[in-house]
Amino acid sequence: MPALILGALLFTVTACGGGGSGSGSGSGDGKGKGADSAQSKQSEAVVAIAPKDGASSVDTSGALKVTASKGRLTQVEVKDAKGEAISGSITDGGASWTPATHLAASTKYTVHAVAKDSEGRQAAEDSSFTTLTPKNTFIGSFTPEDGSTVGVGMPFSIRFTRGITHPEDVEKAISIKTEPAVDVEGHWFGNDRLDFRPEQYWKSGTKVTVSLNLDGVEGRPGVYGKQAKTVKFTIGRNQVSIVDAKKHTMKVMRDGKVFKTLPVTTGKPGYDTWNGQMVISEKLRVTRMNGDTVGYGGEYDIKDVPDAMRLTDSGTFAHGNYWGGGAFGNYNASHGCIGLRDERGGYDRGLPGAWFFDHSLVGDVVTVKNSDDRTVDPANGLNGWNMSWSDWKK
Repeated sequence: MPALILGALLFTVTACGGGGSGSGSGSGDGKGKGADSAQSKQSEAVVAIAPKDGASSVDTSGALKVTASKGRLTQVEVKDAKGEAISGSITDGGASWTPATHLAASTKYTVHAVAKDSEGRQAAEDSSFTTLTPKNTFIGSFTPEDGSTVGVGMPFSIRFTRGITHPEDVEKAISIKTEPAVDVEGHWFGNDRLDFRPEQYWKSGTKVTVSLNLDGVEGRPGVYGKQAKTVKFTIGRNQVSIVDAKKHTMKVMRDGKVFKTLPVTTGKPGYDTWNGQMVISEKLRVTRMNGDTVGYGGEYDIKDVPDAMRLTDSGTFAHGNYWGGGAFGNYNASHGCIGLRDERGGYDRGLPGAWFFDHSLVGDVVTVKNSDDRTVDPANGLNGWNMSWSDWKK
């Protein structure tokens, strides 16, 4: 009897042990497969975003970078608060992403990045940060104005309120597109002025679009741009006027053909007019001309010069002249300006001074030849056409 009981107990234990083992083995296999399956779905790729999530006062240049280890980046989206995307490129075979441009100041950005490992499994990371608010800023004043129609010699010229010590970064932030397409290059005059022009005069009808993406550009240490603007202008008809200082004439050329010939007077000996190509940068129906402002103190002060058009920053104008007597077409009598016969007040719009004013655009070219003075400095006014294309691009 005791032996039978012992056998029954052994059987029970064996049965329980065997049943537990079978059940446990089945459960273990099931759980093992589930764990292995979950593990197989998890990507080994690791995405890292700099700056860290929630960072503030982030620099607008050089701080943003996305990287991937044990995998490669397949998608990176960086957007500002308005949902506008920041362009950039994935490099190093998918190991990193960097923005193609600087970031705007005082702006919150969101980053979404995706990477894949060698098995094609995805890993994603999201982050956000806010850029710095600069204490010192600069802007640029520019010409021509948005929406204007200008002459074929008009460069796009921008003057900055602070001297720029990082010119490459500033120039990179200004893009120019033209229709039809033409190569446009920039040239710095000093550290506060940047002009853009093509190799030859613009073609009539060209449409120019300038994007000033200066917001956040560090123009000099600790000084950031705060300007984001698009400027559009159109090139009008082709007019280039040729002044012969010895013949005392101006030939107004339209599309290379003589449109009208006008008698002029230019700078008298000792006050000779500059030679070279000069661009009309400003038109003034009436203005005051005082010798004190250009180093000719006491020699003249005319309060009502009619039909004046600026050619240089140093004070050279093509303007109407009602006091020149018989000088026009006969001899040179001015202090360096190009004078055309006009009347006080400029009421007779058929006289040469008034006619030329009415038939000229800002951006038209006036070229002087056969004067006894040297060629005008390219930086004196919008006169970079007096510089070779190779020097312009240096």
